[in-house]
Amino acid sequence: MDHSTHRTTSAGRPTGRALTRLAISATLHCLTGCAIGEVLGMVIGTALGWSSVPTIVLAVALAFVFGYSFTIVPVLRSGLPLRAAVPVALAADTVSIAVMEAVDNAIVLAVPGAMDAHLDSPLFWGALAVALAVAFVVTVPVNRWLIGRGKGHAVVHAYH
Repeated sequence: MDHSTHRTTSAGRPTGRALTRLAISATLHCLTGCAIGEVLGMVIGTALGWSSVPTIVLAVALAFVFGYSFTIVPVLRSGLPLRAAVPVALAADTVSIAVMEAVDNAIVLAVPGAMDAHLDSPLFWGALAVALAVAFVVTVPVNRWLIGRGKGHAVVHAYH
């Protein structure tokens, strides 16, 4: 039997496969909020005919709003007041969301014509899907490193 999935440090933090699974879970959580905000921002900006910069600013802002809200709501349900839940969400998600947004927006910008594509274009949706997938792959090790040090999404687990 492989016990590497059950190892923890003396500080009670997971190691090995357990840490990797937790990082993947945290990154999927982050990706969900980021993707909703990113897609919504891109759709709104594209539908309104905005240029790349305001569209990306809106998409990033909404990614942070949705990303943080996906953490704040469960923390509030655990009984923590909003004033205390906000710093928990900021500590849990800021680095993860920032890395994910930097990667996915860089990729969308690098795909020729993606920012000018219309909402009914496979180029628009394909570039966005690939960008989010690559951002996920890049962000998992970031979250693994943070969680392994008791930071990032690890701070939320006291409230679940």
